[in-house]
Amino acid sequence: MSEVVHNLTITGMTCGGCSGRVTRVLEATPGVISATISHEQNSGVITTTSQLSTENIVDIVNDTGFNASA
Repeated sequence: MSEVVHNLTITGMTCGGCSGRVTRVLEATPGVISATISHEQNSGVITTTSQLSTENIVDIVNDTGFNASA
């Protein structure tokens, strides 16, 4: 299976706890290989299997209470 890298803008995070929460949720998601989230840069780099689309990742982040866009 091939890997896909998703680069997102994530707003609404105010501290390391926020970015940690997003990281934990994403890394617990089947198909997510790794997630690097930065509240300082309002960004996320998420590596997944090809089974997950960017829209899937955006929905997961939005469900955690933050605003993600590709």
